[in-house]
Amino acid sequence: MNLEIWNAHDPADAARWARVHERWRRREVVAHPAYVRLFGDPAGAPMAAYARTSAGFVLYPFVLRPVDAPHLREAGAGWQDIASPYAASSGGPFQEGVSEAEAKDFWAAFDEWCRSRRVVTEFARLHVFGDRILPYPGQVRPRLPNVLRDLRVPADVRWREFEHKVRKNVNKARRSGVVVEADPTGARLDDFLAVYSATMDRRGAEETYHFSRAFLEAVIRELTGQFVFFHALHEGRVVSSELALLSADHIWSFLGGTDERAFALRPNDLLKVEMFDWAERHGRIGCLLGGGYRPDDGIFRYKRSFAPDTLLTYCTGSRVLNEPAYDALTAAHHREGVRRDPGWQPDPTFFPAYRAPLPD
Repeated sequence: MNLEIWNAHDPADAARWARVHERWRRREVVAHPAYVRLFGDPAGAPMAAYARTSAGFVLYPFVLRPVDAPHLREAGAGWQDIASPYAASSGGPFQEGVSEAEAKDFWAAFDEWCRSRRVVTEFARLHVFGDRILPYPGQVRPRLPNVLRDLRVPADVRWREFEHKVRKNVNKARRSGVVVEADPTGARLDDFLAVYSATMDRRGAEETYHFSRAFLEAVIRELTGQFVFFHALHEGRVVSSELALLSADHIWSFLGGTDERAFALRPNDLLKVEMFDWAERHGRIGCLLGGGYRPDDGIFRYKRSFAPDTLLTYCTGSRVLNEPAYDALTAAHHREGVRRDPGWQPDPTFFPAYRAPLPD
């Protein structure tokens, strides 16, 4: 199998990658070189593995990260690992028309490349539509349920499928004068940032969820046609806002928030319903709303109120590609944790273990 490895920072690689993506009938946004580039620097190199097959291809976007924390250097230098770019429920090794034998050939070729680059581990966020990715050869771990709003259902049927509180809230928002507009150019970026940042602060969200202006400007600049903002306005002021990503056949709820002063208006319920209608008019067959932070938390229950009966399980995949190196790195990491706090016990489910959060 002729395996190609592309780096999105290389102009020739990025152009080849973009051409393959453009010809792909699904055009998954998370597999676009510009999207992977968003999550590369400074964490690592935005890469993809690509292989043509007899009737299709494999396209596997990933970030190649250096394992270079000072306390890990005693385990040896030059180690690297692989992780999917951030996009819960929509990543992994995408495939079209790949046979079982060709999948095995791909993994054999990819693993050989990994050995040549001193890759220790691989962590993959796997697409909730399992038929879109290759069978994963490592450990697959179910995480959290994700909510899918089927848009092939007529709008009047969708309305009846929403939970009663959603219909009540949408009607209240409309009576209160809330209106929703689609913003495919990011013209109201300042408004989005104000609402989103305040929402993350209110929730005490981890730093990884505080996306910067530069990040969002890069989305607007480099992913034209593959994103759209939705804004709920009341008396001309944005009170709820959401950034959605667009693949060829689905829309993905990505980032969003609501001004707490407008909670009583229920603007986000109306925003979601208008987003569904917009996506259906623009040829999408489903909207992935995602899940919660923890099992059956309030965020998950809210999302489920828009599609009570359509849940998909999000899974992650993990592999150790070099056992001796992994053991040495994990031991060095544990020694550092105990040095900082003699009673430290890392989360046994965290992978890779040598990246588990250390005591402050």
